[in-house]
Amino acid sequence: MARRKLLIITLLVLFLSLACRVLDPADPPALPLGETLVLTPPLGLPELDPPANSRITADAVELGRRLFFDQNLSSDRTVSCATCHQPDRWFTDGLPTARGVGGQIGKRNTPAILNAAYWSRQFWDGRAADLEEQAGGPIANPIEMNLPHDICTERLTSDQSYRAQFARVFGPGAITMTRVVRAIAAYERTLLSGNSPFDRYYYGREKEALSAAAIRGLEVFRDPARGNCAACHLIGDQHALFTDGLFHNLGTALDASGELADPGRYEKTKVEADRGAFRTPGLRNVAQTAPYMHNGRLRTLREVIDFYIGGGSSNPQLDPLIRPLTLSAQERADLEAFLEALTGQLPREVE
Repeated sequence: MARRKLLIITLLVLFLSLACRVLDPADPPALPLGETLVLTPPLGLPELDPPANSRITADAVELGRRLFFDQNLSSDRTVSCATCHQPDRWFTDGLPTARGVGGQIGKRNTPAILNAAYWSRQFWDGRAADLEEQAGGPIANPIEMNLPHDICTERLTSDQSYRAQFARVFGPGAITMTRVVRAIAAYERTLLSGNSPFDRYYYGREKEALSAAAIRGLEVFRDPARGNCAACHLIGDQHALFTDGLFHNLGTALDASGELADPGRYEKTKVEADRGAFRTPGLRNVAQTAPYMHNGRLRTLREVIDFYIGGGSSNPQLDPLIRPLTLSAQERADLEAFLEALTGQLPREVE
């Protein structure tokens, strides 16, 4: 009997402590408040399934957009998220590798952020599990925005308008990096691009949406005996993200001497097979986002096609899916026409 009373008292104390924690104004719910914003993906994209640690609301998106374009989130107040992810460049920067504060040059190409809401891993090496984790990285990175997180939140807290906006989105409490990255991620999840000529042809059944060359290019893209591109850049029956979400070694990380210049996924996993492996990018809007590969080494789509035809660059970890291809000049041109037909519509706010 005494044990039972002790158990009841213990559970009661635990419940009250949890209740006080939830109701404590200094520790409000971490997710945005208010009604969830339902997003309707454009033709060709699947339904969006945000992770449990996120919520998209109209106010959170508005706050996230402000943060995304705010140069005060960098140490010298010259760089924002939008510096590398420029709306008029389809949310890339057009450079081989990204540039940060003081003109510092990074080692990797800026990944396209359109449709990043669907990626199961973020960054070329997959070191971030979601957009929330990704958003905090560049802010503190010394080569990118170079702003320690504690100074970032201090700057935001010193701005009365930000204090009011964070309170409107999250309720009472301090401005924390958790709230900062959740707001940015909410905005980024609205950056969806689809309804390309390919989508209208393949999913919308508009037979005139693709040129004859692009239709032939689609067949090259899917044919295992020719392009075999769809082995990694997947096309589904109902939608297409044009990626398998996995990591492959193509040999693009080799320098002029044949040495591995970038460990890629291996830097995160320490698995030998991951040396020089990088995440398969989605191909939507690929004609608008040159240069290509993780290091921006290939300037045009034709160079990319020729690189694959050559079977990549040989190294011990070269992916077995990479092999020399035999394509005629016409097939190469058709494949390029198909890739150009993957250009969709920009999100409504930046049209």
